[in-house]
Amino acid sequence: MTLPPAHAALICVALPGLAISTEQGQLTGHGLEGFYRSGRRVLSRCRLRVAGREPLAVQARMLAPDQARFVAVLSLSADGGPDPDVLVDRVRYADGTERITLRSAADRPLRLPVEVALGTDLAELGAVAAGRTGPDLPASVHDSGMRWSCATGDSVVTADPPPSDALASAGLLRWEFELPPGGARSVELRVRPVGTGPIRAVARGATSPLAPARAASDDPRAEALLRTSIEDLQALLLRDPTQPSDTHLAAGAPWRCGMAPAEALAAARMTLPLGTRLAAGTLRTLARTQLVGAGPRSGLIPGPRRQVGAQLPPSCTGQEATLLFPVVLAEARRWGLSETETEELLPAAERCLQWLRTAVGDGTYLADPHPGGPWRCETQAHAHRAALLGADLLDAYGRPGGVGLRQWAGEMRTEFREDFWIEERGGGRPAAARLPGGRILPYLGSGGVHLLDTGLLGAGAPAPGLLDKVQTEQLARLLGGPAMDSGWGLRSLGVKEPGYNPFGHRSGAVRVHETALAVAGLAAAGYEKEASALLLGVLAAAEAFGHRLPEMYAGEQRTEGGSPVPHPTACRPAATAAAAGVLLLTTLAGIRPDAPARTVTLRPVRGAPLGEIGLTGLRVAGAPFSVRVSRLGLAMVEEAADGLQLGA
Repeated sequence: MTLPPAHAALICVALPGLAISTEQGQLTGHGLEGFYRSGRRVLSRCRLRVAGREPLAVQARMLAPDQARFVAVLSLSADGGPDPDVLVDRVRYADGTERITLRSAADRPLRLPVEVALGTDLAELGAVAAGRTGPDLPASVHDSGMRWSCATGDSVVTADPPPSDALASAGLLRWEFELPPGGARSVELRVRPVGTGPIRAVARGATSPLAPARAASDDPRAEALLRTSIEDLQALLLRDPTQPSDTHLAAGAPWRCGMAPAEALAAARMTLPLGTRLAAGTLRTLARTQLVGAGPRSGLIPGPRRQVGAQLPPSCTGQEATLLFPVVLAEARRWGLSETETEELLPAAERCLQWLRTAVGDGTYLADPHPGGPWRCETQAHAHRAALLGADLLDAYGRPGGVGLRQWAGEMRTEFREDFWIEERGGGRPAAARLPGGRILPYLGSGGVHLLDTGLLGAGAPAPGLLDKVQTEQLARLLGGPAMDSGWGLRSLGVKEPGYNPFGHRSGAVRVHETALAVAGLAAAGYEKEASALLLGVLAAAEAFGHRLPEMYAGEQRTEGGSPVPHPTACRPAATAAAAGVLLLTTLAGIRPDAPARTVTLRPVRGAPLGEIGLTGLRVAGAPFSVRVSRLGLAMVEEAADGLQLGA
């Protein structure tokens, strides 16, 4: 299915509500335009006419993740002068509300007939994306607005003030407004499915699982990126319908407004500096989906397949989620997840680890689950990290299995450094994958980033990686080189590789999540020059995107005065991209907590690429945590939990 373009749309999000508009402000029913509730388009047309004419759109901008403002003007003067007589201000909200305000700029009283033409097809978002929608449904006059019905649902629009006239056959509401010079009148429209109330966003008030952290830096882009990232994360929060107290993140809008296990876990992990509540809710939600019982799939967390480009078959995101589960639990405990919550989730983590051992069997590597599946480089990195952090978790609670996991991980490290490293002139590179029969895929892609993401053990120590020191240095050089660093972030495939496509989501586009992992991994390994270059590239891209990072954008080379090129079907906001904003900035302070040991270690980026930066309102060990990194790259804790000691 070819998705319609969404890169130029203004997307208001407060799940389960969406409002998608073009910069013109009018909802015409074309493309994705409309108000959506729980994946159904409850209103597709909302066209405004004033004095028989459509106002001229002059500006459109996002006010917040769930609000967009559209400004238009109208000239009514008989002499045709250049100055408008009426200003039209429309503010559209994801919850299904739109406020239309008319302001007179004329020097005489105005009598303005106002019409709003409404309509909807009540189509599912998937049908809208596939172009399978039908005509507008017939409307009926309902109370102070309109109503539409079909076999799968109903929708109603109410207006305040009530219209002076309503014409069901055209879906038309009419008003007559008198505006004195400088006067204003407003109409508020509300659309919702029949029988439902207003949307109650998960992030409202004290219910948000994310701490309201703030950044203050010599570089003002840091403050804007962190603020917008947290706002976007809040807009994507969902409740588990079976246990509403547990929240998780939708993958992104507009296409993926539901649970995607691997992305939800990856985003929850990157937001641990904002507290552990999101991670805990995500883990509990996914534990309820875990396969149990007999058979080789027991312990697996189901997930869909993901296209990864032409070189390899689709990957199993369920496999990735299963390996992430014990990692997120182990690291959430380091950040301050309570012992009680950790113990409740431990059986699910044990089942994930048992699935891993069963899937590997007597071999060394974890293959794709389908017959003849390859051994992917990044899958081995995920499995190795899960084994080490999982063993650490099992030992902490006196559970068996840690020794076997560490032994297997050690054997994998030894063999991986031979089997997955390609020696060549210039220093070599990690293979992207090995295929049955021994053939290797040598292309250079962002999957190698996961070799640097080893995870966090006790006392702030990173777990050992699959590469040795020399190989790690070479990988850092490759990731920081011009083939991979676009100037806007890390390409998913090097420019010299066969099949490179700057718009390919796994074959050349910049994926923000993997760029953030590269920055964090490079900084932790001591390669600050490469980490800083990638960080500054993403920060520049974020500024061009209004600090609301899409999940990916084109890997075109950055040029003087240029801008990153948007990908037409990228989700924006996206959970992993918004969470990456948190990881990018907290990496500068190098916060490595060990809440069970009541310590926190700081390993800041000494080069201070953004100058001085202060991060306030984070959470470590269940309490507010604030840290400042000076222009000299020295870190100082300014607020922390009582009894939390600064580690060496």
